[in-house]
Amino acid sequence: MLATLFITTQSCESFLEEELVSEVSAGTYYTTESGLEDAVDATYAWLKGFYGPERGFTMTTFGTDIWTNGADGSHKTINLYDGALNATQSYMNEAWRDWYRGVNQANAVINRAEEVEMDEALKNIRIAEVRWLRAFYYFDIVRTYGDAHLSLEETEGVEVEANRTPASEIYEQAIIPDLEFAIANLPEVQDDYGRATKAAAEFLLGKVLMRRSYTSYAASNDAERAETLFSNVINNYGFELLPDYGDLWDINNQENSEIVWNLTISKALVDDGTDEEGHRGHLYFLFEYDVRRGMVRDIENGRPWKRFRPTPFLLGLWDRSIDTRYDKGFKHVWYANTEVSDERGNLAIGDTAIYIPGPQKDIEWPQSRKDAAPYLVYTEEDYTERIFPTMSKWLDNTRPDRQHTQGQRDVVLMRLADAYLFRAEARLKQGDPAGAAEDINVVRRRAAVPGMEASIEISAGDVDLDFLLDERAREVFGEHARWWDLTRTGKLVERVRLHNAQAAGNIQDYHVVRPIGQDQIDRALGGYPQNPGYPQ
Repeated sequence: MLATLFITTQSCESFLEEELVSEVSAGTYYTTESGLEDAVDATYAWLKGFYGPERGFTMTTFGTDIWTNGADGSHKTINLYDGALNATQSYMNEAWRDWYRGVNQANAVINRAEEVEMDEALKNIRIAEVRWLRAFYYFDIVRTYGDAHLSLEETEGVEVEANRTPASEIYEQAIIPDLEFAIANLPEVQDDYGRATKAAAEFLLGKVLMRRSYTSYAASNDAERAETLFSNVINNYGFELLPDYGDLWDINNQENSEIVWNLTISKALVDDGTDEEGHRGHLYFLFEYDVRRGMVRDIENGRPWKRFRPTPFLLGLWDRSIDTRYDKGFKHVWYANTEVSDERGNLAIGDTAIYIPGPQKDIEWPQSRKDAAPYLVYTEEDYTERIFPTMSKWLDNTRPDRQHTQGQRDVVLMRLADAYLFRAEARLKQGDPAGAAEDINVVRRRAAVPGMEASIEISAGDVDLDFLLDERAREVFGEHARWWDLTRTGKLVERVRLHNAQAAGNIQDYHVVRPIGQDQIDRALGGYPQNPGYPQ
């Protein structure tokens, strides 16, 4: 088998970087120590095709209760749940393709590792990494498409036969055994930042078990096991919540005490174009500031692609008198970067040009006050698909120029606050709302306005599944979580109908899984079954 792979190697910065290696023969190269190391590193690369670019943000953000579409983009069907969300939709085909490429890469490493002569302890760690990755890919496949093809053997050459294995069996045969092996064999710390660790394996298995706990084929102890796993992550590895929620989004503070596992992005490889994707989240959540008075597009404020805008429901979730997370996750002020002299007055560079007060502050800005201000003020009645509050989590002022689409942020996929919220969910699932409230309060106290720590706390009587989903929205908005949160808990259709006006009229029960792509249907011998509800 010939493969063209992104190979990740250790750098002087001690994190995984990528270089392109072409025409690699797995039969000869993978069976050497250096070949195995490169093959393991390359297995990480298929995550980057989903989690850095628009595809992953779209498939996890659109069509939920907290985000809807902005003015631009070609994939609004994923938010609208209209007839174009079918087997021909490109993201549905591409995600399936790349996740299975990751699976096959992992299978190749696992199948060929036995032939490699190297330190056995190190080889066992590398196999554990790859099994963690294979579980990750299969988990993404199952939680997106449901029943799917299962193979634990390397595909060599052209294969036209495909099975349709129940999701329950994919959990039992692949995902859970792989993660149990990873937990047993991964170290607590790796030399290269960004490699899988024991904590990352426990975190992922906890998420897997929580999703399965809601299904008809759940094991009776799924939530109990998940609670134990998240307790291990919380207690055993020295992770700590950052004191300030806003510090999480400081681009100079990415390798911090709260991060359990990040998908690492190299600035050098992004800036020189070797990594053609990078982290593009900085593009998608921005309103169209760059055609407004006193503003032109610049690096600091970003390139506004206007893909995702917050729903009114999301904007109403925070009580800003006690909770800082809206203020530290959204941008409020744009400072003039070009001089203006007009009938409204003069703006010098550095003066306030645009102000979005945001929820609960709009009331302070009646139209008369907005008209009298020397700068533009946008309140709720002004919001459109082009004008809306801008999420600032992924802004990237390190890009080499204002047009550069690839960002260099790491992709945050596992962090300690999320572990607390998942443990809260596991406790609630077991009938322990008091324990759930304890975990939620840890997260809420960190988010409190100084002096309001007691006021922000909740009690056991406040906690139910809807409250927990609201809390997850307040904490992890924009972090590749929401669509999977809602499908996991069985709340997608209900909440979209309540809170996403663009999607409410179209969403149906079958939309809890995505359509199987036409590429898979056409290439499988005898065709491949489509998910129920979607056109065949």
